[in-house]
Amino acid sequence: VCAKFIAVFIIFGAFLERTGISSFFIDLANAIAGWTSGGPAKVAVISSALCGMVSGSSVGNTVTTGSVTIPMMKRTGYKPEFAGAVEAAASTGGQIMPPIMGAAAFLMAEYMNVTYGQVTLWAILPAVLYFGGIFISVHLEAKKLGLRGIPRSELPRFKYLMRNVYLLLPLVFLIWVVTANIRSLQYAASIAILISIAVSLVGTIRDAAAEAKETKTGSAAGIAVKKTGLMILEALEAGGKGSITVAVACSMAGMIAGCITVTGLASKLISGVVALSSKIPNPTLSLLLALFLTMLCCIVLGMGVPTTANYCIMASTCAPILITLGIPKIAAHFFVFYYGEMSALTPPVAIGCLVASGMAKADFMKTCWISLRLAIAGFVLPFMFLFRPAILFGLGTVGSWAWATLMVLVFLFTFIIACENFFLIKLSVSERILSGLACIGCIIPIEILDFAGLALTVAVVILHLARRKKETAKEVTA
Repeated sequence: VCAKFIAVFIIFGAFLERTGISSFFIDLANAIAGWTSGGPAKVAVISSALCGMVSGSSVGNTVTTGSVTIPMMKRTGYKPEFAGAVEAAASTGGQIMPPIMGAAAFLMAEYMNVTYGQVTLWAILPAVLYFGGIFISVHLEAKKLGLRGIPRSELPRFKYLMRNVYLLLPLVFLIWVVTANIRSLQYAASIAILISIAVSLVGTIRDAAAEAKETKTGSAAGIAVKKTGLMILEALEAGGKGSITVAVACSMAGMIAGCITVTGLASKLISGVVALSSKIPNPTLSLLLALFLTMLCCIVLGMGVPTTANYCIMASTCAPILITLGIPKIAAHFFVFYYGEMSALTPPVAIGCLVASGMAKADFMKTCWISLRLAIAGFVLPFMFLFRPAILFGLGTVGSWAWATLMVLVFLFTFIIACENFFLIKLSVSERILSGLACIGCIIPIEILDFAGLALTVAVVILHLARRKKETAKEVTA
């Protein structure tokens, strides 16, 4: 899988970086959200999601976007710990964002014996909900602190972005060919690389003409050829280095997985979890304990391990535990994949937070705890895959998908306002308690609790609006 699929996509990602698509994503995010309250944090979320689509590393994603967004967040007024946590949580989320998902999408297709297109379809909604949760958190934090956005005069203009929208052509082509199942993945990626070289020529020729006119040494064509040749060599070098890193990680993960299987450790782990959970007579509580123990295994085994190797280990050790318990294969593999990735935010290793806190000059442990709060969706969604499988887009009916999505959104809203202790104004004690009860109701997949959670959420909103109106009237009178 590494030789057939992953290597060519890593090289493709290297070409995209050299053609300027990463900086285009950051500029696009700035234009969309930079001017809003706490704009730089929202830019970090959007740009990390966009760059994460083509990046194979949460650490690489953090460094690429964080070098721009973390200083901007600190200048806006966010605390260093919060700025680092936003970047760490958002960059880690880049590994669960289709179409590439840190190159794990290709491995998942092989392990589950399904098409690559199906994997990306299932992964879309959970990824959007994950980033939506972080986006809500940073918005409420900005409102609570009274932070402003970046002045519009300092932001990229849409006119400039539209002029450079051609940079997206390689991605558009790749997604179209893959989803339409017209050609193989290798063919699609190879042609996309050629398209990325072609689109880079537009800017290269423009810059070469300006340089030749200014320096009056050499022709524009000669300068353009030289720059394009250097770009191709640099991209191939970066792609080669990235491929070696992933190949070594995958081979070592394969050896670990093989040793675990051959020595019988995998079956011991499965029987151990089943034996522990079976001691509880209630079937629901027994299953929850087994899921909790599997979650801990994923987080511990995944600490500090790159995305592709991480998933290889999870698929061979932890996924069989869930499948033995009767969990559908698709839900089991997504469950272990998510928790393996969330280990990048979980102390004591928390490699994503380690890099982000260093860049933000922030306290490491504080950054970790804030990032865990921001990334709450990543810790809740895996359970939703099992109890509300319709959340994996394409599984179940339209009605079940809509209901599952609503429950996750209501959970995120109530959890976040309870943690931030802020909605439109600071929450009262009763509103905060009701919000906490509402989020608990929405996360447990029992119909009566779903409706109770919705009713409590409506009650919180009504009470909050009434109290805000009353306090605003008092301020006007005073």
